[in-house]
Amino acid sequence: MLNDKLKDFNIILASASPRRHAFLKDMYLDFEIRLKPVEEIYPEQLKREEITDFLSKLKAEPFAGDLQSNDILITSDTIVWLDDKAIGKPKDLDDAFNMIKSLSNKTHEVVTSICCTFNAEQYIVNTITKVTFKSLSDEEIWYYVNHFKPLDKAGAYGIQEWIGAVAITSIEGSYNNVVGLPTHLLYKTLNSIADSI
Repeated sequence: MLNDKLKDFNIILASASPRRHAFLKDMYLDFEIRLKPVEEIYPEQLKREEITDFLSKLKAEPFAGDLQSNDILITSDTIVWLDDKAIGKPKDLDDAFNMIKSLSNKTHEVVTSICCTFNAEQYIVNTITKVTFKSLSDEEIWYYVNHFKPLDKAGAYGIQEWIGAVAITSIEGSYNNVVGLPTHLLYKTLNSIADSI
């Protein structure tokens, strides 16, 4: 199993997301959390997975020079892509309301990239999940925004919460990706790294 293959490695997750923490625990991976601030700015000509690839690599840069030979650093980035533009995390509750309203009665894409850094090499993978929302009333949106925590989520919603239960009519692709991490891709990438040693 993967955990046995990685017993001589130190897995570092550079994310404050409780959902990503939970996923690695679900995968029975031993890991530590290390956080370093980074300004998430990307070239404006980038689109979809180009943005998340760039940002997942960018999040690894502050760790350069700190990593040991047996460290595997995991960095990741998620955006919502709608009408040919990226939607990140909301600035405040009004912004969260407007974000969800823009998703109402439409199909959007949730794009995530994972960057695994090991021995100065980087392994970058990404995936896209299509999510369709029903038409939401202002009352429904405000209920979600006021009773849950939309500010730390790309697109201002969590599929695992109330809004996912009542508003999502279809999903095409990885569910875990929409929650916050495409675990199947992480599993495959970590296996590849372990097998290459």
